[in-house]
Amino acid sequence: MAERKVSGYLSKSLFMAGHQCHKRLWLRKHQPDLSEEADASLQARFRSGHEIGKLAQQLFPGGVEVPYEGMTHPEQLAMTQDLLDQGKETIYEATFEHDGVFVKVDILHRGDAGWEILEVKGAAEVKEHYYFDAAIQLYVLAGAGLKIAKVAIVHVDNRYTRRGDIDVQKLFKIVDITADVRKMQTDIGSEIAEMRAMLQEKMPTIDIGSHCSDPYDCDFHKHCWQHIPEDSVFTVGRLTVSKRFDLYRQGMVRQSDIPANLLSEKQRHQVESTIKQCNTLKTKEVRRFLDALRYPICYLDFETVNPAIPLFDESRPYKMIPFQYSLHVQPSEGAALVHHEFLAQPGIDPREELTATLLGQIPEGASVIAWYESFEKTRLRELAKHLPPYATRIGRLLESFHDPIKLFQARSVYFWQQKGSSSIKDVLPLLVPELSYDEMDVANGGMAMTAYYEMCATQDPQEVARIRNALLDYCGLDTLAMVRIVEKLREMVQ
Repeated sequence: MAERKVSGYLSKSLFMAGHQCHKRLWLRKHQPDLSEEADASLQARFRSGHEIGKLAQQLFPGGVEVPYEGMTHPEQLAMTQDLLDQGKETIYEATFEHDGVFVKVDILHRGDAGWEILEVKGAAEVKEHYYFDAAIQLYVLAGAGLKIAKVAIVHVDNRYTRRGDIDVQKLFKIVDITADVRKMQTDIGSEIAEMRAMLQEKMPTIDIGSHCSDPYDCDFHKHCWQHIPEDSVFTVGRLTVSKRFDLYRQGMVRQSDIPANLLSEKQRHQVESTIKQCNTLKTKEVRRFLDALRYPICYLDFETVNPAIPLFDESRPYKMIPFQYSLHVQPSEGAALVHHEFLAQPGIDPREELTATLLGQIPEGASVIAWYESFEKTRLRELAKHLPPYATRIGRLLESFHDPIKLFQARSVYFWQQKGSSSIKDVLPLLVPELSYDEMDVANGGMAMTAYYEMCATQDPQEVARIRNALLDYCGLDTLAMVRIVEKLREMVQ
């Protein structure tokens, strides 16, 4: 067999992949075609991270950016060196290479004591893996001959409340981690050497574990988990991640391998249902739920965004803002459904209009059905706090909620194909197979959030109209799904 020739080149992202798992790094270098495409939620995080990085540059205004797109690595390195030679005191995306490791620094700033590395993060706190992210940058920049006086993490302060234009000095916190990352430098060099040696060998034999999603979801999950069957220990509900892997390492892969005494009552019920492929229907509990409903019956679903950078006044980072709802109303038994919907106009604070419109469409005394009601109720409580004139009416509304998910969580209704999940996305195809989220342009909450941001960003009227239609279709299906599920439950217990 010919000797494997592998470049020792590493980037910051490759180093972080290898720090999480050597097998992940090996696959990225040798078989990148096995990686999975980023889903809507990951794409949304990328977009948010880019926006936060741009905004954080205003903490150190007047800098020059070294672009990534449209330039080769040598060109970026040359541009950075030229800016340093010119005496620039702030460089965004400053680019360096040392020991075959390529890094881009979010903000490089010359402070009173010397050069400062500022790594920008969208989180509301400094996380453990950020230290390694910053440490590899210090390793490269110091190795390239730059004297670094300070290394810091710039992160979002979720206590900040927007009032008027964004105040970047209050939106961000700067946390000095210089002493910590200096202590890590010897270990960083050793870790790089270990990665390079590993890359010269065959793919490392590393089994699945908690590292597959810590600190990030691995992009080779499907490849590494292909030996795990559908009825595995990893689909047992309410089983901790550590417990699942403990069972797996003991050779218990399928649910049928797990001794009953290691499981709770609900977990045993799930496992037995899976093994026997049998369903559960507790008629008395279902009837009790249905008998508690009073017409008019309203089926409600919110869609929300929770941006790191507050979009509107009197909102904080990561605050959930409802921008859309769907409301199906059945006025009386046997009456035709009436559908109401609301979708905010791009860039306009939706909260007061949404609240006033919704309260005008839900009759007093109606029963309100929401799947996982705590989400909708929490949003309504937040709206009541933000909009005091509506608080009394919202308070009465909160007392009228009913949640069908509880029937599935309590195993009063359970289909063995649910795999322990009570999500409406998992329940709907089992009860109402003619309704489906498949092939929809927007098919889950993460995609809805992304679509809203895209709608606010585009200036194309046709694109706005396309996105609006996709959002309305998705949210409308969420409430129609609840209508049909409740109808099916009635049929099942008649």
